[in-house]
Amino acid sequence: MNRITSRGISCEVPVIPPPPPVTISIDGRPLVQYVHAYVSAGRVYAPVSPLLRRLADAVWFDGSTLVVRRAGRQLGVPLASGGWAAPQSAFVEIAPLLRFLGDAVRYDARSRRLDVRTPPAAALDSPTPFQPQAQQQVPRAVFTPSPAPTVRPVWTGSPLPRRTPLPSTRGRPLRCDIQHGNYQRRS
Repeated sequence: MNRITSRGISCEVPVIPPPPPVTISIDGRPLVQYVHAYVSAGRVYAPVSPLLRRLADAVWFDGSTLVVRRAGRQLGVPLASGGWAAPQSAFVEIAPLLRFLGDAVRYDARSRRLDVRTPPAAALDSPTPFQPQAQQQVPRAVFTPSPAPTVRPVWTGSPLPRRTPLPSTRGRPLRCDIQHGNYQRRS
């Protein structure tokens, strides 16, 4: 949270004791978050992550400006110095931003609860059935060259020596007794 010091410089100084947290619910479901929202001067401030990352299509920082976009609407919110370093530590006044994006926001001061209602999703339309009498799109010709087969090598000249060893037949072969596992040289 930012606080004006006696020198007039805004810096991130934690307020002791911290203000009581505000519980945020989205469409009736509580939002689980590590860093909680708080109330300051009658306004609710919430961290950018996870609330805006869940509700917006895109959220990014452009220098010290937070840019939020959803459904063709885009809004830039200037942040205090250093607040844009991490989304969890960047707090914004949340109600006007969510209302701009099309959400309904209501704050209950007694229960310290911020209720966010998102607009209902558009109805899904099923695809039209196939009509064979309708004009069909002609497929385009796609040029894909066929792969050329690999040319087999032709060996000419004298054969090369074999590289893998063959078993030697010069010594006496082993006589094996399969039942007892004994191996002896034949005499």
